[in-house]
Amino acid sequence: MKLARICLVFSLVAVVQSCGPNQKELNAVRRSEVIAVHDEVMPKMGQLKSFEKKALQKAGELAAMDPVNPEKVQQMKDLAVELDHAYEEMFVWMRQYETEDGARTPEEVKSYLEAQMKSVSEVNRLMKAALTKADSLLKDQ
Repeated sequence: MKLARICLVFSLVAVVQSCGPNQKELNAVRRSEVIAVHDEVMPKMGQLKSFEKKALQKAGELAAMDPVNPEKVQQMKDLAVELDHAYEEMFVWMRQYETEDGARTPEEVKSYLEAQMKSVSEVNRLMKAALTKADSLLKDQ
């Protein structure tokens, strides 16, 4: 009787395991989620550089004014640095991102993709924050 219960429990576990998605399928979904976060802001790369150029131009204009407002000049220079940093972080992320699973186990791929989601989400956040700030500070330009 005890053996029958053990067999029944084991059979139920096996059936439940076989019915659900496997780790490879879940990893494929995770990978597409990572790429979706990337794809959300990738088209804005040109806008980052455009705003950076405007911020540096505005810093030069403000520096040439009489009287000079050093805080405003520095604010524009800091904005340009922030925009460039967000731009570069996207390229740093893209260079290290691996599109193939290689010899990793499905569990290793899961961990890798979870780490990549954190990284690309941070890049996404940096880019959006820099663009929002630039839009606010440069709206008169």
